[in-house]
Amino acid sequence: MPIKFLRFVLVFLSLAFISRTNSAEEIRHSFFIAGPSFTGIIDEDGREAWDSGKAAARDGFVLPNGNVLIAWSDEVKEFTRDKQVVFRFARSAEAKEIGTVERLDNGRTLITELGPKPRLLEVDADGKIVLEFPLKPETDNAHMQTRMARKLPSGNYLVPHLLAFKVKEYSPTGDVLKEFPTDMDFLGGREARNWPFTAIRLSNGNTLVNLTNGNKTVEMDATGKVIWKVGNDDFSNEKPFADPCGGQRLPNGNTVIASYGSRGTIKVFEVTRDKKLVWTYTGKHNAHEIQVLTTNGKAIEGKPMK
Repeated sequence: MPIKFLRFVLVFLSLAFISRTNSAEEIRHSFFIAGPSFTGIIDEDGREAWDSGKAAARDGFVLPNGNVLIAWSDEVKEFTRDKQVVFRFARSAEAKEIGTVERLDNGRTLITELGPKPRLLEVDADGKIVLEFPLKPETDNAHMQTRMARKLPSGNYLVPHLLAFKVKEYSPTGDVLKEFPTDMDFLGGREARNWPFTAIRLSNGNTLVNLTNGNKTVEMDATGKVIWKVGNDDFSNEKPFADPCGGQRLPNGNTVIASYGSRGTIKVFEVTRDKKLVWTYTGKHNAHEIQVLTTNGKAIEGKPMK
């Protein structure tokens, strides 16, 4: 075999190997899911690596210390990996549900309660309420009042209100400073049921919103203008959106979306800015909320945008 031809073959095989190992099929994530049948951690091989022991969770985070903070409808718990409970908060007697949980930089825990008097709380390590204000969801339907509230670096709070068709930004005193409507005509109006479920303030100041039931994800600028949108119409074969609830913007700019209502194979998926599917979770567990922990063995750096 001529040397030049042999070199060509070796270069071709090397490039083919690089292409194959960098292909979409080779992306592997481990992730936390709060779901109807399982709440815990799935490893990069799709196996259950840690199980909280209680399904039907609403929200949750794997904390920097490795503990897992989880919200169910009736309570919030923080577990060590050996399942020792180191923090617990039970919803008030008047509340119907707990909507969300987030551990804050100041060590407090952000919680929302839904019901006759919907409210946002900050709770200290002893479970004492140290900040609270009423929310304005514009509905008495407790289950549909809010999900996935998050505290912003500014000290304000970003809260999606499903049946109000708005994401509202609240001050620490409970004043609504800004609204991001999701019932615009070009998105299908209210009949499209673009209920905002997850709202994520990105590092560039934009806001990423999962529109459950409307089966869309949009990114809005600071004025509320939609500058990016992805939904089932953007895919010719697979239709991955099915009640998108939880979501996460990864450091590489891709977006991971949990199709909570999926009755097909795709339960969670990752989509690029140019609307290409590059990873899917097709295991047996649906996901209400998600947190990607590692990609191909490397931990996701920084505070998760979820």
